[in-house]
Amino acid sequence: MPKIIETEVNLAHALGRHLHCLIAQIPNKVRHSAEGWRVTDPDAQWRTVRSVLDLVAEGPGNLKRLHFLVLPESSVPHQRLDDVLSLIGERFRPSTVTMFGLDHIPLRTYRKLLERFAADNAGAIELVDRDIDAGDILDVPVNWMCIALKEADGKLRVFLEAKTHPFHAEEFLDKHDDLYRGRHFYLFRNRARPFSFMALVCLDLVYRDLYSSNIQQIVDHANERYFRTRQCLDVIFVVQANPKPDHRVYRDVLAGLYGEYLEDTPGVRDTVTILGNCSDERVVGDVGPGGAFGATSIVVSHRHHLAHAQHEEYATDDFGGAPLWRLRFGTKTRLMYVNIPTEHEIDPRSSRLPLKVHAVLRPAPGGRWTIVKRHRAGEDGVPDLGEAK
Repeated sequence: MPKIIETEVNLAHALGRHLHCLIAQIPNKVRHSAEGWRVTDPDAQWRTVRSVLDLVAEGPGNLKRLHFLVLPESSVPHQRLDDVLSLIGERFRPSTVTMFGLDHIPLRTYRKLLERFAADNAGAIELVDRDIDAGDILDVPVNWMCIALKEADGKLRVFLEAKTHPFHAEEFLDKHDDLYRGRHFYLFRNRARPFSFMALVCLDLVYRDLYSSNIQQIVDHANERYFRTRQCLDVIFVVQANPKPDHRVYRDVLAGLYGEYLEDTPGVRDTVTILGNCSDERVVGDVGPGGAFGATSIVVSHRHHLAHAQHEEYATDDFGGAPLWRLRFGTKTRLMYVNIPTEHEIDPRSSRLPLKVHAVLRPAPGGRWTIVKRHRAGEDGVPDLGEAK
C-alpha cells in the first residue's frame, strides 16, 4: 500500500469562516501514444485550462474568497506545467491550493520533476528510487497529479503524486506499457488553522487487494491521528476522468467510510469527499464524446443534513441508501463554486445545511464563463444558488 506522508503547510484560513472550492468539470480529449495517454490537442486544452485559471486570478465577486481549485485527471498537458505554476505564483492569491491531473509522462521524466521540486518531495523521491533500483522501469508511463500551494506568505510549494491504480486502458501485457504504480499520498496539515486534507487520483480512492485497501489505510491513519491530536481528516479531494461515477464500488467504499460498519471511525466521520470529474465532452481514443462522464459530486456523512433538491444542474440523494448525503451535479461542462463544510461549526438547529452552492458557471463565447440562470428561493422548492460575488 502507498505510504501516507504528513506535510505541514501554512494557509491563512480564518477561524469560523467557510472554506470555498471551485470544481472545474471541463472536457478532456486524450489519445494513446508510445509514452501513454496524451492530450490530443494540447493548445486547445490549454486554452480551456487557462480560462479557468484566469477566472480564479481575476476573482470576480466572491471568487476572491476561493481557497481550493480542482481540475480533472489528465486535464493539463504536461508541457504546460511551468505555465500553470507561473500563473499561480504570480497571480493567485495567497492561501490558495490548486489540484490538477496531467497527461502521462515516462517515469524518468517524473523522477526528474520530483528532483526539481525536491524540497517538497524528498519522501516521495526515496520511495520512487526503491522501485527504480528494483527493475528496468524508467520508460513506464506515469499518470500523475500536482498539488500547488501558494502559502500565506506567497511562497509556492509544489507536490507531485503518481496514480496507484490504473483503469483498463492503462494496463497492458507488456510491462513497459503498463502504468507505474505510485507509492505515496500526501496528507496536508495546516499550521494556522486546524485543517487537513488529501488529494487522490480517481481509482486510488477505491483500490484494494486481499489484505488491505487505500481507503482503509487512510481511515486507520486518520483515526490514529485523531486519537493523538483530536483533529480529523477534513477533506478528501479526488480528481477523476471517470465514466462510471455511480458504480457500485464507489458506493461501497463511501458507505464503508461513513457507515462505521466494522469499527468506530472518528478520524473521518466529518470528512467531506469531493469527487471532481471531467465533463461528458471527454474523448478517450476513439470513444466519445458522451457516455457517463461528469456527475461531479460532494459527499458528507449522514450525521449532517442536506435538503432534498432536484435542479437542472444538481440534485441531492443518499447514493442508493448509503449512510451519507450526496450533492450530485450534471454531466455538462461546468464550474461549480461551493463551500466546504467544517466540522468545527456548532449550531443548535438540526436543519442546518452545512453545504452551499454559490454558483454554477457554463462556458461563454470568448473563453469566458457565465453563471447559469438561477431559480430563486421559493420557486419550485429549489434554493437560491446565490450570486458569484
